[in-house]
Amino acid sequence: MSSLYNAFFGFRENPFNLTPDPVFLYRSHQHEEALSSLIYGVQSRKGFIALTGEVGTGKTTLLECLRDALTQQRIDFATIFNSRLTVAEFFEMVNYDLALGCNPPTKTQVLLALNDTLLQNTRNGSTTVLIVDESQNLSWEVLEEIRLLGNLENRAGKLLQIIMAGQPEFDRILDDPTYRQLKQRVALRCTLRPFGESDTRQYIYSRLSTAGCADPEALIPDHVIAEVHVRTQGIPRIINSVADNLLLIAFAMSEKQVTLKMLDEVSNDLRLEWGAQRVSRERIFDDQHYPHKLAGRRE
Repeated sequence: MSSLYNAFFGFRENPFNLTPDPVFLYRSHQHEEALSSLIYGVQSRKGFIALTGEVGTGKTTLLECLRDALTQQRIDFATIFNSRLTVAEFFEMVNYDLALGCNPPTKTQVLLALNDTLLQNTRNGSTTVLIVDESQNLSWEVLEEIRLLGNLENRAGKLLQIIMAGQPEFDRILDDPTYRQLKQRVALRCTLRPFGESDTRQYIYSRLSTAGCADPEALIPDHVIAEVHVRTQGIPRIINSVADNLLLIAFAMSEKQVTLKMLDEVSNDLRLEWGAQRVSRERIFDDQHYPHKLAGRRE
């Protein structure tokens, strides 16, 4: 099925897979700036760096690109991808990812081995990076352990570079007075926001071109792109889902161009809500369930 689909449109591969793939990274101004900030923060040994953004704005893909860059520069890194961890599980993952060789990986043993690794990498002119995804889910205890790891430093700077990525809730955690000690250690803060219409257009055409499409504008016309932007609110993950479904419908109908009618079908299937439609539905819900609000509006 997938081979027929790709052959029909002239793709080498599916342009709108939901899995993060650095090959398909659209380097918008904000993504380019955020990636540059992450790499700069690591190279300059800034210590703590925060990357936040709404669900689906490309944080994980950006982290994939960062890991590729670290691998090319032969910089050791550990990635915590499941943030619902106990303190013991956190140190087990650090031990495993950095190949510290602690057996058993108790907190004390991992800290001693980690300190030796950090010092050795520093003597070799390199550094070490800890990447924590979905940081908004971390418990207070684990956040405190991560904060304390940030205390490891020498005259040249921080021995461990800690990149914490998360949803906007993580920004609110950092701004909470309870976490002021962690907030004070954050040297750089990057934020990814939904695309504007121009970036949505370039994002879609960029992915189509990367996949091998000879004429992206003929496949998804500009007026359809404009409506896709409105209905997805410029969020890359939702754009991928909508575009993939649009192409699937076009393929099933043996059409080489998607239409607004197809977009209406996809919007209904995916239960998309946007703009006036969302406001209208919210008002209907309020009128049915909270009649006092309706009375207030009439007054």
